[in-house]
Amino acid sequence: MSSVPEPPQPATATSHPFEGDPVFDLHRGGKMRIAATAPLKDAADLSLAYTPGVALVCEAIAADPSMTQHYTWVPNTVAVVSDGTAVLGLGDIGPAAAMPVMEGKAVLFKQFGGVDAVPICLDTTDTEQIIETVARLAPSFGGINLEDISAPRCFEIEDRLKEMLDIPVFHDDQHGTAVVALAALKNALKITGRDAATTRVVISGAGAAGVAVAKILLEAGITDLAVTDRKGVLHSSRGDLTPVKKALAEMTADKTGRTGTLGDVLAGADVYLGVSGGTVPEEDVARMAPDAIIFGLANPTPEVHPDVAHKYARVVATGRSDFPNQINNVLAFPGIFRGALDVHATGITEGMKLAAANALAELVGDDLSETFIIPSPFDERVPGAVSSAVADAARRDGVARR
Repeated sequence: MSSVPEPPQPATATSHPFEGDPVFDLHRGGKMRIAATAPLKDAADLSLAYTPGVALVCEAIAADPSMTQHYTWVPNTVAVVSDGTAVLGLGDIGPAAAMPVMEGKAVLFKQFGGVDAVPICLDTTDTEQIIETVARLAPSFGGINLEDISAPRCFEIEDRLKEMLDIPVFHDDQHGTAVVALAALKNALKITGRDAATTRVVISGAGAAGVAVAKILLEAGITDLAVTDRKGVLHSSRGDLTPVKKALAEMTADKTGRTGTLGDVLAGADVYLGVSGGTVPEEDVARMAPDAIIFGLANPTPEVHPDVAHKYARVVATGRSDFPNQINNVLAFPGIFRGALDVHATGITEGMKLAAANALAELVGDDLSETFIIPSPFDERVPGAVSSAVADAARRDGVARR
């Protein structure tokens, strides 16, 4: 019998207008493909993998749907779903242009978590259509990773899907960023001798990441927290707040009475955490507390460039790989899903996110320094430490099914 044919090769050089560019060369033909795990060498193999053998497995699952967890790839497979409205720093570029990012996410899932992932870009920005589509696709997957969906729609989409589905639903732009930022901040607080309960934190940006970072910092014991958008501090006295922003204001500045501009609340602040883009004036940075902590996470241009930040801060982090202390979501989401899938979790709780952050922070150990507050994505200990902590937390929180 003839061997299985090789997959088709990418388009010829004549159809590759960016020939020679290493970025485009790497992406040529995409970054992933499906590989079979079942042998198909002869008729006997075919009869087991497909008809008639496969019918026995189908009947077993029809009689007991939980058998899907044993006899399909579903329990180890995540859908990476986007509508292309908030891709990286590029914004609303649409579903077709979002696909390289979703492929990249799927590759990271496999490389760093051993999780199979399928990129899905939806040709709709309608909240109801996205929710309905993902819900209908859900039986094919063990988890849903929402990606690059713009705020405020992303909040409703995630919340409603979490209510509808009994598998993990996780918007990584929110929670992946929040987990890694908290892990890095815990170690930065150690270096500067600060206690969470008495630390003043300012977050610039009230989109998906800003909201999630604020919530996880509150869960971790930060009590003096101000979140700002383009119009200043979120405070209930403002009449222009969305429901999400109003709820966040009630949890943050309303309790401390802080109002005004970003510059106003930076005066005397211990921590600046930027997830907004733009540039913070140096004179505002200079008014922060001694031994300040500055996380400028916008890509590719941090809100406070490290050269400026180091004049006034003791610990500096960015979202970039060419500076120390990169806040990179790949440290979180593969291990979080690995742990959740391992215990067949029905969802991802706040406790599971906090456990992931604690595990990341603890991995730094005795190597902790101003330029090393978070592990490298290539530290082989990361996926195991995160997944184990998440699985344990899922059991404590009562969402594990095994």
